[in-house]
Parts: sequence; structure tokens; C-alpha cells
Amino acid sequence: MKYLFLLIFMGSIGILFYKGLKIDPSIVPSNLIDEKTPNFQLKKIGKYPLFKPNDLKKPEIKIVNFFATWCAPCKVEHPQLMKLSSSFKIYGIAKKDNTKEINKWLKNYGNPFDKIGLDSDGISSIEWGVYGLPETFIINKDNKIIYKHVGPIMENDLEKINIILK
Repeated sequence: MKYLFLLIFMGSIGILFYKGLKIDPSIVPSNLIDEKTPNFQLKKIGKYPLFKPNDLKKPEIKIVNFFATWCAPCKVEHPQLMKLSSSFKIYGIAKKDNTKEINKWLKNYGNPFDKIGLDSDGISSIEWGVYGLPETFIINKDNKIIYKHVGPIMENDLEKINIILK
């Protein structure tokens, strides 16, 4: 009887572990899905057009990407953002970064953003429910968040994201 209990317990742990391995860490539930985008206020970055809440009210599909120059996964994701920017509007929010580094980053790696802003104090990131970087949101024509991607967008994520965007 003692061994039967141990066997059942270990089997249950094994099943939970196996199921945990199958979960996609980039898919994180968000209370903002199907909600209007939150209000936010950003600071201008150099010569780049400032991203404002009214930009999201245009009746088109949009992408909002939270990133930072000090974020290694953001650097990994940048080529995919460049690819997406040829077909979709992407707005960037630099979280707790500095203008000089952002200007250098965009000059060196390219600028996928139609407009961009600096969230120097992290308040806008909190409003959006961002807790790590990078995080990407897809906004529909009605200004509602329809998808949230946590972590870097990798090459193999582009097909899924392109389906959502169309």
C-alpha cells in the first residue's frame, strides 16, 4: 500500500511536469485582451516622431512593441520587427532607457517603428501590464488589444503573428 501511494504520487508529478514542458512561455494571459488600449504618456526621442495614444485610434491593425537597448532578447527580436515593419505599422515604447542609447541602437540596427516614445519612469509599461522585455501587442482596427507576445519574436513566430495580423 505504501508503494502504491508513492507510485501514484510520482506518476502525478511526472504528468504535471510533462504538461508544463508543453506550455508556450510566449503566450501569457492578459487582462487587456479584448480591451481598449490603456492611456499612456511618453517622451520624445531625438528626431523620431512621438508615439501618442491617438495613433492607436486609426482604423488599422497595429503592433506595439516594448523594448530597451539594454535588453539582450530585444536585440535578438529586432530583425523580425524589421521584417514586420514592411507590411504593418509598428509603434515602439522604450522602457527605462536613455535617448542617446536609443538613437545609437536605431542607427545601428535600423528603425522598424513608425513612431516611438520613451517610458522613462516605467508608468506606461505598468498600464499595459508589461513586466518583462520585450513584449509585443497586436491592436485591432477598433483599438482593442487582440494578442500579447511575451519574449522575443523569433523567426518561427512570424507565421503565427502574420496570421493574427491579417
